[in-house]
Amino acid sequence: MRDDLCPPRSIWGPDLEGIVAVIDYGSGNLRSVANAVARVTERQVLVTSDPAMLGKADHVILPGVGAFGDCMAGLGAVDGLKEALCDVVLDKKRPFLGICVGMQLMVDEGHEHGRHEGLGWVPGHTYLLAPEDQNLRVPHMGWNRLTILQDHPVMVGLDDEDFYFVHSYAVKPDQQHHLIGSTEHGGLVTAIIGRDNMLGVQFHPEKSQQAGLNFLSQFLRWQP
Repeated sequence: MRDDLCPPRSIWGPDLEGIVAVIDYGSGNLRSVANAVARVTERQVLVTSDPAMLGKADHVILPGVGAFGDCMAGLGAVDGLKEALCDVVLDKKRPFLGICVGMQLMVDEGHEHGRHEGLGWVPGHTYLLAPEDQNLRVPHMGWNRLTILQDHPVMVGLDDEDFYFVHSYAVKPDQQHHLIGSTEHGGLVTAIIGRDNMLGVQFHPEKSQQAGLNFLSQFLRWQP
């Protein structure tokens, strides 16, 4: 198991408390995510696969890059990690953020290279993008405008901002009230889902420059 501390943006003081856990399960650009988080907080940012450390976190981030099934298998391959994640998110109600495939894992199942069971926190599934405009490529890669469909404290001031996307599959939530924001790529594409203390984003905040940093800062201040 690896526990990497990212340096905070300023010198630590004796009154600084709390841990932001970036989950290491063998998927995702962990260092980029952790460095972006460290730029907007003076709290301890811990990249970890240790279930005990995860249980101490005040905010939890699950990045993800790659195929749905591989990411889900990676999460289950670390002894006790999936159980600790469910405990800290579902029972302890700590604020949770899923990024890209980390967001997709929140739903019931993914349909990438077969059918794979997800975490089941938000009813729904993933689907392969099929833009109506044949000139639009898959994967969807690049900057896209965000449209906020429902008020959410983390998204205040971020409507009509551009964020960076890289994905071939997207989430379709079963219930409309779990759809927080969308973008366009030959049709409406889910960009943000959420419920209770959970938020998932299809875009990469760590690659989205100032808008991404603003988003991360607001997530870390969120106390649902």
